[in-house]
Formats: sequence, structure tokens, C-alpha cells
Amino acid sequence: MTIKITSTGKYRVTEFVPDHNHQPAPPSTTHLLRSQRILTELQASEADLSDDSGTTPPKSANDNMVKRVGGPKNVAFPPPDYKNFLQSKRMKAMQMGDAGATLKYLQSMQFNNPSFFYAIQVDEDDKITNVFWADAKSRADFNPFGDVICFDTTYKINGYGRPLALFLGVNHHKQTVIFGAALLYDESIESFKWLFETFKISMHGKQPKTVLTDQSMAISSAIATAWPGTNHRLCVWHVYQNAVKHLNHVFQGSKTFAKDFSRCVYDYEEEEEFLLGWRALLEKYDLANNEWLCKLFEERDKWALAYGRHVFCADIKSTLQCESLSNVLKKYLSPQLDLLSFFRNYERVLEEHRYAELQADFHASQSFPRIPPSKMLRQAANIYTPVVFEIFRKEFEMFMDSMLFSCGEVGTASDYRVVITEKPKEHFVRFESSDCSVVCSCKKFEFTGIQCCHALKVLDFRNIKELPQKYFLKRWRKDAKSGNKGENQGIANEGDSRSLQARR
Repeated sequence: MTIKITSTGKYRVTEFVPDHNHQPAPPSTTHLLRSQRILTELQASEADLSDDSGTTPPKSANDNMVKRVGGPKNVAFPPPDYKNFLQSKRMKAMQMGDAGATLKYLQSMQFNNPSFFYAIQVDEDDKITNVFWADAKSRADFNPFGDVICFDTTYKINGYGRPLALFLGVNHHKQTVIFGAALLYDESIESFKWLFETFKISMHGKQPKTVLTDQSMAISSAIATAWPGTNHRLCVWHVYQNAVKHLNHVFQGSKTFAKDFSRCVYDYEEEEEFLLGWRALLEKYDLANNEWLCKLFEERDKWALAYGRHVFCADIKSTLQCESLSNVLKKYLSPQLDLLSFFRNYERVLEEHRYAELQADFHASQSFPRIPPSKMLRQAANIYTPVVFEIFRKEFEMFMDSMLFSCGEVGTASDYRVVITEKPKEHFVRFESSDCSVVCSCKKFEFTGIQCCHALKVLDFRNIKELPQKYFLKRWRKDAKSGNKGENQGIANEGDSRSLQARR
């Protein structure tokens, strides 16, 4: 196109070649022109709020905005621009660097509450490698509920690929509690050893009675060194998930394998019973030479029920107790989050779980279940939280539907055989009249801390109508947290507010 100025001062097109011309943008597409793609102050603010909440992905947030203004043509920017805005915002927030952002967060948390604990490990160049932290409430929760811990490293943080390690437990409402968290540089023995030692320091030198983990030689070695005396068990949920991964062709090719494998993992109480079931499984599905199953069998004492019924696990047979937490993690801690956003949203995870506990505490204090006229049930309902009472009630109902046979006496000890109606398996119970103690071959009390139906049957036969107080573990009681210093009172010793730094 050639344009000239005429003698009258007006512009005139003197030449026009349409070969390379583009049609003007119709009104329906003008919002896509670069000059028109402007994020207004209001829209930018809305994008900020959505991003900060951690609950709405960029696409969903953009879709919500589109619906509100009557369609995409009324939005001055397409989804890629929305995403670019958030990325730019996050990059600006991270200009101080991940290490600086991490330290600033930890220091601010400790400033707000001196009982907040954190520790960092640095390498030879003084760069942060591993970070552990636990707030005051987490540390306070460890006193009543830290007897059993699930240690989970399955969640990875954003593009860094760094594992988020969580120390999880179960409270008196059978809800997941978080005792602490860590961002690890790697999953080496050295990193885990530092982490377990640091966790013990944060909990005033206390370590759990039992820890449940995934299969890992590094974790196993570190636990043996850092927590001597702690029972190390494998989470059977992880065992099952690993089986699905390694034996997928068997699961897919058989309608019965899942049930048969589950019986080996969850059901067999006696070693002989387990060994027969395992051998039958290998023969039935021609898996005798499967390398993964051979390695799993070598560690059977850490996951098979037959070898662990005597180990207290607070009724956490697996990390299924912790799976509700995984859903919350996916909700708030998306893999795209930068480190600053991660810390901000991790706090939301804690808040959500703790509010659920607050609601459960209130419900336990305000409600009382309808129960038959039974002295022992009334006693249990007054002591146990509602959810634990329901577990006890089921055991009580089963004892009502069982048969007892005397097997003789030796001094002050009496032996009995108890059989639940329509269940072929029998259990043996020993009652000691000198102190009203009762021990059952099913080991339910040793494993879960809740007395079994077989023992209840014997107590009833001996005309003992109230359960001896020693069988009400405090961790399952309504008053489980009584006498435990709260997070606002501070659980720290003098000088506890210091942070720890170690060299890798």
C-alpha cells in the first residue's frame, strides 16, 4: 500500500496490492488481538486469590471467570495468558531463591510461636539439602499419639522431584495427625538417618514404639541406627500397591488372585497358616520363581500379620488410615506449586485436619450413644471416644454370639477355648484370677489396644461385669489429651526455640 499527502493536506491511497493482505478481525475475535489482551486490575486480583487458595487449578479458575462474564469473548485474555500471569507472579515471589524463601518461612513461624521447631542440613557449599519442621501442635500431639508412626515419602514436590516426608499418626478419634514434615534432598541412608535423629530431638528425645514405612533398605538401615528398640513394620497398603505394580499381569489375568493375595497379607494369624497359604498362592498362579515375590517373602516378618500381631500398631494395619490425607495433599499441594506456595498450602492441610479433630472432640463431649442395659457397654461409652466405642461395641456383640469351653486350670490361671458362631476358627484365652488379667491367642489387644470378643466372653463367664481399667488405653479415651501441654502453652524446654543446623 502506498499513501501520499495531497495538496489539500489529506492522505490518499495511491497504490494497493491485496496479495498479502489480511482480513480485519471480526468483532467476535478482537479480544484475541495482542493489543486487546489486557488483564485488568480486578481480574489480576481474582487470579491472585485463586492461586493463593491452592484449591483451584488455573484452567478451572479461568473457566469460572468465563462463565461469570457470559463467555470467552468477554474475557480479555485466553487461558495461556492467565497461566503466564501466574507463572510471572510466582517467579517474582521466588526471586529471593528457594533457600531464602524456606528460611524466611521457618524463621517467621518460629517467631510467632517459639515452640515451632525446625532443622536444616547443609552441604559443603553451605547449600540447604534437607529441611525438617514441626509446629507446636504437632509436637504436643506426639505425647499422647506418638506411639505409632506412619512414615510416608510417596509425595513429591513440584519439578524439584524432592520427596516430602511426612510423620503421620492416628489420634483417639482414629483421624490422621501430622507430627512433622521434611523436604529431602534425596532418599539416601544419610538423609534418613539425619531426619530420624532430628525428629527424635524435636520430640524431646522420644521415639515411637512402632514405625510403619514403605519397602526401602535406606529407611530400614536408618531406623535401626537412629531409633534402636523401635519396631519397624512395613505398611501393608504399600505392599499391596507394590504388588499391583509388579504383578499387574497376574491381577489382570485372574479374578481370584487379588482375594488370595489379600488373605496372605491381612488374614492369616498363625505362622503355619501363613506359610501354607503363601505356598498355595505360588503354586496356584505359577509364581514360585517370581523375583519380586521372593524378595517380599524374605521380609515377611515385617508385613505378614502372623509375625506382627504382638506389636502394637494402634489399629493401623496399613496406611489406609493415612489415605484421607493423600486426598487433602492432592487438593492443596499440586505438583506445580513453587516452594513458597507449598509452605503456605501445607498450613491449610494442617488446619483442615485439626478442625476435623476439634469437631470430633465436641461431638464426643456432647453425645452419648444408645446402648443396651449393659454395665460394661455403659462403662466403655463413658470412657472411649465414639468411633472407638463402636469398635468395642462390635467386639461385645460378637462375644454375645460365641461359645466358651473350659480347658482346665493351673494354679490361679484358667484356660478357655472360645468359638464365634458360624466362624470355624477357635481362640484360646487364659484368665489369671489373682489380678483379673486376660490374654487371648488372637492378640487383638496387643495389636490394637482394644480388647477382643474372646477375652470379653471369658470375663463375662467369670462374672466380671466391668472391664478392668488397665484395658482402657489412654490413647483411645476421650481424655487422651488431658495433662498434655497445648500448643499455645508451649511444650518446649528452656532454649528450645533454637533451630538446628547440621552439615551434610
